[in-house]
Amino acid sequence: MPQATIISASFVDYLIVALYFAVVLGIGVLARRQVSDSVDFFLSGRSLPAWVTGLAFISANLGAVEIMGMSASGAEFGLPATHYFWIGAIPAMLFLGVVMMPFYYGSKVRSVPEFMRRRFGTGAHLVNALSFALAQLLIAGVNLYLLGSIIQAMLGWNLYLSLVVAAIVVLSYITLGGLSAAIYNEVLQFFVIVAALLPLTLIGLHRVGGWGGLKDKITEAAASNPASATASEQLNSWPGNALSGFSNDFLSVVGIVFGLGFVLSFGYWTTNFVEVQRAMASNSISAARKTPIIGAFPKMFIPFVTIVPGMIAAVLVSEIADLKAGETVAGGAEGTVQYNDALLYLMRDVLPNGLLGLAIAGLLAAFMAGMAANISAFNTVLSYDLWEQYVVKDRSDDYYLRVGRWATVVAAVVAIGTAVFASGFSNIMDYLQVLFGFFNAPLFATFILGMFWKRMTPTAGWVGLVAGTLSAVLVAFLSEDAFGAASLGVIPLGGQGAAFVAAATAFVVDIVLSIVVSLVTRPRDPAELRGLVYSETPKEDLVDAEEAGYPWYRRTMPLAGIALVMVIALNFAF
Repeated sequence: MPQATIISASFVDYLIVALYFAVVLGIGVLARRQVSDSVDFFLSGRSLPAWVTGLAFISANLGAVEIMGMSASGAEFGLPATHYFWIGAIPAMLFLGVVMMPFYYGSKVRSVPEFMRRRFGTGAHLVNALSFALAQLLIAGVNLYLLGSIIQAMLGWNLYLSLVVAAIVVLSYITLGGLSAAIYNEVLQFFVIVAALLPLTLIGLHRVGGWGGLKDKITEAAASNPASATASEQLNSWPGNALSGFSNDFLSVVGIVFGLGFVLSFGYWTTNFVEVQRAMASNSISAARKTPIIGAFPKMFIPFVTIVPGMIAAVLVSEIADLKAGETVAGGAEGTVQYNDALLYLMRDVLPNGLLGLAIAGLLAAFMAGMAANISAFNTVLSYDLWEQYVVKDRSDDYYLRVGRWATVVAAVVAIGTAVFASGFSNIMDYLQVLFGFFNAPLFATFILGMFWKRMTPTAGWVGLVAGTLSAVLVAFLSEDAFGAASLGVIPLGGQGAAFVAAATAFVVDIVLSIVVSLVTRPRDPAELRGLVYSETPKEDLVDAEEAGYPWYRRTMPLAGIALVMVIALNFAF
């Protein structure tokens, strides 16, 4: 029996969605013609211009985290959720482009774990490759779950059937065209997503009386609901107590700046192969450096089409308002309304048919982009870093290309299982931030120490990674709810604050142990570290000699400087 639908779509809405799916699969078919070897399949032949990879870089991240997760956080916390962008993304993206991409691209590695192998040897490489592959399957499940929930909300299908249908569509175009199909679809999806969410923001603001009306309604709702964050906490990004979970303003700022802005953010953006893979597909070192910097400009404005709609839903949609008031409300994708449903209910209440179909297509685009990014990164790491390195060596390129395609199928099937697990979290951001603390925070510590300290040894590389990850898992178990019902509650901190503390703990433990182990084990010969350690790499290896002749708007440093000034201004404005 079909379930009741959240969204009442018309024929024209279904037609728009069907046309979008046809275009997505068509791009996969066309991209297949360009795939002649594994480099074409996994890295698009390193042939794409910076504007394409820059938009794909940001679109690959514009999945569940950005759309449903951020609208959920906007509904629950208000403006402090902007920290995920203005503190928790832009600075790290600029650092990646200016400092780290020259090492990745210049070394001609095919993946981030391969860089780890060259710097630290097989121990750290194996730990990183396995943890990364596991993380991608878990995060792909998040995107698939939310993609399936859209199909369920629109058609009333059982969630499991929705998951299978969604997985088949993503699987089809990734298996056909590899990374090229993913990247070209991500560029298309970026524009579809913006076209879908911008009307939702504008019409929603009009319904509540503009920005001033939204603030008034949030103030009124907060006054009548002492259990929620105060109006001041929801309408000012700093000090962000509602988001961090700290009651002390100073501790909240430190937690956001160090836990989110440094450890989680730099850990995610500078070492996550899902993002770095897009820059590696660029046609030059200059284009690779500019890829995350170009992506930073649209990234800083995404809160206005994700977080603001969540804030609108919290005062305009009766189900979300009741949830925020502490009530249990029947409905939603899971039988009871969750903050993750905020955007779906807002679409239902404010968008006319036609625009509703475009919005649904935009959400589908977002979740497919996110899942495709996870799977295309997973199949590269499984093929190059695990299968070729440790299972079956010295086979033909065509063999590893087939392994990559089969890995894509396996990842899509496993993601169905991890999607069911992800469905148990009311705010998907809590789940994702805990995962990032496990996998990205210790990896960033190892990377940054190893890149700037030539004395760091291969043994320290894998010991630091393992110890950092285990310490983050321990903190999550001791917190109130980072592992849901499995958490013990010994540390009186939950939600985002628990994720920040777990990440910070992983970072500190990794750094301290790596230094101690390095001092008692044998370092590598400095002559072997060219292109892997900053002090051992000539400056000319890190820049494109031709970039000096480009106009200022095509050069890395001026673009990075403009983006930094803009994001500082946004922090002061809000």
